[in-house]
Amino acid sequence: MGILAFIVFGLVVGLIARAVMPGPQSMGLVATALLGMAGSFIGGMVGSLMHGGRIFELHSSGIIGSVLGTLVVLFLTGLSSRRRVVG
Repeated sequence: MGILAFIVFGLVVGLIARAVMPGPQSMGLVATALLGMAGSFIGGMVGSLMHGGRIFELHSSGIIGSVLGTLVVLFLTGLSSRRRVVG
């Protein structure tokens, strides 16, 4: 049940980050879920460490950190997917 909840939470956080980040992001639901899970892991861990609570416990700083972490991962994937035009 924990893994399924992590996937669903990653999808929700990924959708929130895609709605907040300006510009088009051409990715499907699977990529959005993977993006949300990566950002949730990174941001949630940093938020939990700053809060002082347990890492896998659900609390507001972990949720906010998850959204912020997903925004950072989305920004970095946007930078890496841009093409540079020489000319």
